[in-house]
Amino acid sequence: MSLSINNVQLAGHLTRDPELRQIGADKQVASFGLAVNRRFKGGDGEMKEEVTFVDCEAWGRTAELVSQYLAKGSACYIEGRLKLDSWEDKDGGKRQRLKVVADNVQFLGKRDAGAVRGTAENPPPSHAKRNPEGAAAPAAAGKDDEPPF
Repeated sequence: MSLSINNVQLAGHLTRDPELRQIGADKQVASFGLAVNRRFKGGDGEMKEEVTFVDCEAWGRTAELVSQYLAKGSACYIEGRLKLDSWEDKDGGKRQRLKVVADNVQFLGKRDAGAVRGTAENPPPSHAKRNPEGAAAPAAAGKDDEPPF
């Protein structure tokens, strides 16, 4: 019986701003790092925390959106798959790196001033208008808001 599943779900914060690169005439890739925290009770009964740093990439329209709306510190949820990159370094040694290819990225939390980026050629969308304090207006109510009834 041959069984193979390659599905990853992660939620965390970006460790650096996404780097958008053009591949060929019609493909784009955004590379970014994600920090995923785990809290647990150690053998001594005290709460401990470990952080796992994961290299991620998104392609196509997802890459554009990640690059436009996420920045270092932004929270997101990713669904994707694992991919092993292999190459030879300049000394002829074989190198490998495991990363996550994000098929679906959901932006979590409220937007901050750094997360809405735009340039003169590519301004932020009209729904990303800033409030008087300089932070971007939230797109929708968060789970900390009061229920509407």
